[in-house]
Amino acid sequence: MKQLLISITIAVLFLNCHKPAGKSQRMIELFNGKDLSGWHIDVPDMEKDPALKSPFLVRNGELVSMGNPNGHIITDAIYHDYTLDVEYRFVNSPGNCGVLVHASTPRVLYGMFPKSIECQMMHENAGDFWCIGEDITVPDMEKRRGPKADWGVTEGKGRRILNLTDGSEKPLGEWNHMKIECIGNTIKVWVNGTMVNDGFNCTASKGQIALQAEGAEVAFRKVTLTQ
Repeated sequence: MKQLLISITIAVLFLNCHKPAGKSQRMIELFNGKDLSGWHIDVPDMEKDPALKSPFLVRNGELVSMGNPNGHIITDAIYHDYTLDVEYRFVNSPGNCGVLVHASTPRVLYGMFPKSIECQMMHENAGDFWCIGEDITVPDMEKRRGPKADWGVTEGKGRRILNLTDGSEKPLGEWNHMKIECIGNTIKVWVNGTMVNDGFNCTASKGQIALQAEGAEVAFRKVTLTQ
């Protein structure tokens, strides 16, 4: 009996030693609930008029984009191969905002927004892709982006790629959950648990992450990245 127990113990130890290692995950709270550490603000109008107040602030433990003047807040660090979880709501009235992933060269669009792929948060359009200097492919491209001759990634071009389904957002004022998965050259987006976009062949696979100020007051209570 003793010999049998020894044999079993050795076998278990052998199996544990030869288990394939799982992928390690690291969670990063991009917003700490207290201040804007790890971010910097790019608002062109503030350079022209130093008296202007920043549209980004921390209020009651939330990161708030007041919407004006227009611009964005962007991470200091560059990330790749991650899942980003964002909880947001429009505070007073419906409007426009977005998460920019794989952000790099500053101010390539309208002299304001960086080269990136925008995951749209605009009310009733959450999950659209907007190409800003970078490009991405989805199934049914002409149906969802318009005539191929119009496609492009700069002003005046067909930069918008419609999401797969509308109706995933919660009523105005309630919190929405957007999940963005960036793995290699693919980007997938979920809104409140529903997949709303799935792109591949993205022209970028890493970069900074930005949140826009684009006319509407938006509150963020969670911005968490899992590598």
